[in-house]
Amino acid sequence: MWTKENRARYDRSKLRYPSDLTDAEWGFVGPLIPPARRGGGKRRVNMREVINGLMYVLSTGCQWRAIPKDFPPKSTVYGYFDLWTYDGTLERIHHVLYVMCREAEGREASPTAAVIDSQSVKSAEKGGAISIPMAMTRARRSKARSDIFLSTL
Repeated sequence: MWTKENRARYDRSKLRYPSDLTDAEWGFVGPLIPPARRGGGKRRVNMREVINGLMYVLSTGCQWRAIPKDFPPKSTVYGYFDLWTYDGTLERIHHVLYVMCREAEGREASPTAAVIDSQSVKSAEKGGAISIPMAMTRARRSKARSDIFLSTL
């Protein structure tokens, strides 16, 4: 509910971009970022700015090359995005935040119920698109294309 307390809590007008993390949000996300690898050089990039750049791309839908210049270079932001996707860091961050939100609402960490609509049940009974052998689909489609092509000559 939008009370005066909640409006102040969710106000993002004082941030550089609405997608930037607040100090409280960074307090949750920062510890979940893995440390720099051993044996390499010291990490010279500000990880909060990398996350802010990533959040900017995700919230605006802009292209990687259109990241504003006040974020780290696009290659750096994308490099961390690619690495964290590969090693599971983004999934771990999502899971930890998901559990924290559920527990803050007084719920169990993992849901215990699921909602299934009648349409899902119908498609599962028929087998859905997965049950159709792909080889048959391809053969039918290519035969149809060749018949159409020959009939137009």
